[in-house]
Amino acid sequence: MFRHTMLFLGYELGNVRRNPVWPLFGILQPVLYLLLFAPLLTGMTPGGTLTDALRVFTPGAMMMIALFGSLFTGFAMIQETRNGVLERLAVSQAWRPAIILGRVLKDMIVLVLQALLVIGVAVLMGLRIGLPELGLMVLLMAVTGLFAANLSYGLALALRDENGMSQIIQFFALPLMLLAGMMLPISLGPDWMQAVARFNPLYYSVEAGRSLFAGHLSDSTIPTAFGVFLVLGALTLTWSVRSLRKLAG
Repeated sequence: MFRHTMLFLGYELGNVRRNPVWPLFGILQPVLYLLLFAPLLTGMTPGGTLTDALRVFTPGAMMMIALFGSLFTGFAMIQETRNGVLERLAVSQAWRPAIILGRVLKDMIVLVLQALLVIGVAVLMGLRIGLPELGLMVLLMAVTGLFAANLSYGLALALRDENGMSQIIQFFALPLMLLAGMMLPISLGPDWMQAVARFNPLYYSVEAGRSLFAGHLSDSTIPTAFGVFLVLGALTLTWSVRSLRKLAG
């Protein structure tokens, strides 16, 4: 099982090395938000400084990468399904969950590298964060991406149509982003929006990220976010593996 997963992981990482453009494009929008949007928040943060604004906005930018960077990974799987590549893999002697796990691990590795690049830009802008908080933040981003990538692969295997999948993602992505408070803290919104946001799992990851960047390691949002996304990641992984088995007949 482990050997098969590592083989698929190596194959997927090889594809990334041969075509590194898309992961770089994936961080372009969050970096632009950091450079152009975060300074606008200086008047809305308690200290009124760019450093305080970065502590609020950088976690949201990182979760933006975890969401949008992972939700679109399933499109390549649709192409492989149409070409018959995935069906041949599914009926081979390979451990079927490894086909999904190898891809998901690749996505998490790419997310971690993207996270470090975004934090590097934020540090150059004046952000300061401790190593324990940084490690937990990167890990939180990875488990958030675990859920989003598994969801994307499950949708790809269930729909097998780029147009349908694109419409579903675009329909849900923007409300999820806004109700998570990625751009602005949800506490600035009306009471009804704050109440609805608590049903959005991404809200907890963003709030946990802001607690980490503020140095509040004991905040309850941190274990809550990890628990929510580990459970969601396991459920979506189970769904995508079952969809792959149905593809194999």
